[in-house]
Amino acid sequence: MANFPGIEPSFPVRKISKPRIKTIKFGDGYEHRILFSLNQNPKIFNLTWKNINEADCDTIESFLDDRATDGDSFTYTPPNESSAMEFKCTDWSKMTNFPTRSTIQATFVQVFEPTS
Repeated sequence: MANFPGIEPSFPVRKISKPRIKTIKFGDGYEHRILFSLNQNPKIFNLTWKNINEADCDTIESFLDDRATDGDSFTYTPPNESSAMEFKCTDWSKMTNFPTRSTIQATFVQVFEPTS
């Protein structure tokens, strides 16, 4: 399991919760909610690294490209979180702001996998 490079993202950091809940609605207005699995509330983080140097950009991009190639998840501790989580990166982009500075935006989705 790979660890994400120690390059801190810029603020603000957006954290999204997406619980997996199935809702059954009855004709009389009542509802019944069913939770799926033990890990039914994965977190999604939208992260941005603003105006970082090209070496740091290359490090982040190479890491994410490698995970896209091997399909592995990675360990990362998001800002203001107390513990590390396992993630996959569903998409990222790079915008070159100046000749030596760029901004990377990425979406990290929490995954739950057995430890080996």
